Amino acid sequence: MSKVLIVEDEVKIAQLLTDYLAQSNLETVMVHDGNAVLDLVHNQAFDIILLDLMLPGKDGITLCKEIRRFSAVPIIMVTARVDEIDRLIGLELGADDYICKPFSPREVVARVKAVLRRTQSPVSSRQSLEGSVSDTNTANSKCKIVELDPDKYQARVFDTPVELTAIEFNLLQILAKEPGRIYSRSQLINHVYQDHRVVSERTIDSHIKKLRRKLNDIKPDMELVQSVYSVGYKLVI
Repeated sequence: MSKVLIVEDEVKIAQLLTDYLAQSNLETVMVHDGNAVLDLVHNQAFDIILLDLMLPGKDGITLCKEIRRFSAVPIIMVTARVDEIDRLIGLELGADDYICKPFSPREVVARVKAVLRRTQSPVSSRQSLEGSVSDTNTANSKCKIVELDPDKYQARVFDTPVELTAIEFNLLQILAKEPGRIYSRSQLINHVYQDHRVVSERTIDSHIKKLRRKLNDIKPDMELVQSVYSVGYKLVI
């Protein structure tokens, strides 16, 4: 049974979500104050978090940023603020999806299930890309450039663990299937968001930007994810 953390200061809304999620055999934990969230996430294993943007104590954006420092647990942000800047800020900080108030509880359940399917989908084997790279000791030494373990949602780049959100992991996995192939933004949207929701190309750009920054932190002298002007993105090894 998947476990959902509901972070919502309106008790009636939190209870309504709990009731609907329970009908879908999802276990829930409710918390109504932002200050109580980090201890819960540190001490309990959650499969997904429904995180309200406006909270007493710490707000949702601050919490999303702090959670991402130590956890890749999927996060769906819930908000009445529909401004595009707020959406991009949330996604840039590592949110996996957005739901805007007012919402249908059935829609929330559907979104939760969709994210869980993406993050918990069984894959038979890990994906590994090897290539020849130069290091300070041995030129052209063979090493694993990108290694992905979908069963655990873990990624290693140049044998260094890298913490990725579910969407970042899926984007890297798609690009790594055919290094050098250019994927358009619409193709990436169709691969990552298989529930066919409406997602802007700017959202994909935001996720790619953060993925690229994390990879560059590991190997500053190599740009693994490259943009192709007016076309899309590719992985170069």
